[in-house]
Amino acid sequence: MTTEALRTPEERFAMLPGLPYSPSFIEELPGYKGPKDAEVTFLCLHGEPTWSYLYRKMLPVFTAAGHRVIAPDLFGFGRSDKPVDDATYTFDFHRNSLLRFVERLDLTNIALVCQDWGGILGLTRPVDMQPRFSRMLIMNTALPVGEPVSPGFAAWKGFAAN
Repeated sequence: MTTEALRTPEERFAMLPGLPYSPSFIEELPGYKGPKDAEVTFLCLHGEPTWSYLYRKMLPVFTAAGHRVIAPDLFGFGRSDKPVDDATYTFDFHRNSLLRFVERLDLTNIALVCQDWGGILGLTRPVDMQPRFSRMLIMNTALPVGEPVSPGFAAWKGFAAN
């Protein structure tokens, strides 16, 4: 199934400070920094309303230590494509996209670095893909356990949606 999406023009990012990395899109697959054969791959998942730019100061630290770092923009954020139909933006859409992303890049020995929504999505992956994950750095997030969200969180979601 093809999803109609828009891409933010690259010139919108021209004056962005502190991010000397060029974007790579999954079609080309070079979307990583550091050696492909590094012992550990840091998979950095951002939350809302940010994007991979959040990790701009961590990326050089991880790569200087010899690790591979992948910091994708989730659909709808930063330099990623933005699906046109709002109904596309579901938990399952993002979660399944992340699954396919990890499989497509054949990531192993993953150190999951997650924050906010990146944790809500990302923390479901080590359960389903246990052999691929070796460690986690978890910041400012929650572990989805299948229970309804709190009234405060539901109110925030409504505010963010509108």
